[in-house]
Amino acid sequence: MTIGSGRAATATGAGPAPVAEAGTTGRPLPPHAPLANAMALAVGLRGALASVLLGSDDAVTTAVVAALSGSHLLIEDVPGVGKTVLARALATALGAGLARVQGHPDLLPSDVTGVSVFAQDTRSWEFRPGPVFAPVVLLDELNRTPPRTQSALLEAMEEGQVSVDGTSWPLPRPHLVVATQNPVGQLGTYPLVESQLDRFGLSTTIGYPDAEVEQRLVLHDGGRDALAALDPAGSPAAWEAAIDATSTVTVAPAVAAYAVAVVRATRTAPSVRLGASPRAAIALIRCAQARAVLDQRTYVTPDDVQGVAVACLAHRLVVDGAAPTGRAGRAVVDEVLAATPVPVL
Repeated sequence: MTIGSGRAATATGAGPAPVAEAGTTGRPLPPHAPLANAMALAVGLRGALASVLLGSDDAVTTAVVAALSGSHLLIEDVPGVGKTVLARALATALGAGLARVQGHPDLLPSDVTGVSVFAQDTRSWEFRPGPVFAPVVLLDELNRTPPRTQSALLEAMEEGQVSVDGTSWPLPRPHLVVATQNPVGQLGTYPLVESQLDRFGLSTTIGYPDAEVEQRLVLHDGGRDALAALDPAGSPAAWEAAIDATSTVTVAPAVAAYAVAVVRATRTAPSVRLGASPRAAIALIRCAQARAVLDQRTYVTPDDVQGVAVACLAHRLVVDGAAPTGRAGRAVVDEVLAATPVPVL
């Protein structure tokens, strides 16, 4: 699901304007403060992605929030709408290396995590890292991989490490997994289990472009042509610093209580068999902090929580009698948001 905008977005390409915010010291942020740098990176990322993925502002915003919050991203949509292009553009804009893994039924866990091989010259076993050790990992059509290969990602996505032959190998930091799946075509697929879905901080869709945007795409404006010319908006070091700075954004107790109330309400909603987990509550706050940074603020508002709630929670819900596409979950989260009292700050 996408992240809607509850506030006016900062103009693409504009630099951050550090201003005094309620709940802070009342003084402007220093121009070179880590949080100001994170705001600048956020604006740069949004502008870079928007130049490639035309007419999909919500998906672009979701991808930027995923990067700033250190969350893994699931993109669910039909073929040909730009899922892979978005993932590649995000890696390029972050200045980070990308490893692409194509999902298929014969994919082995070692094809993702790596394998130990016997080196004849040293007469010892050596570990050869797999593609999951790249800073940004694109798992295209993840639901076409068998369950044992999907399970190999659980440790990597949650603990930031891979264990092979009794040895744990740390993954680079930051580390972002972007996975895609087609929610319509189910032939030859393996549905993602609940524990796998719960490790994705955000889920988004892209959708079909309108006629004007589609005409621009066929005339080589945006899409892969823009991706080929895309320049980085930051670096891995700047990205890591931005994640750390984003975690310092102020969250008032009332806003935290509101986020927790929304998450807990999903567990008792009608027809919901499995509600959002405590991990989801943590992700909701982290993503709300990232949303605040994207909007050039140093504190989280209820609008931020509402703006990321569907993207953070919908894909985690199991709804009785509903197909595992997230659509039913989105309806549940919308109903929960409408029924949960919003704090007045």
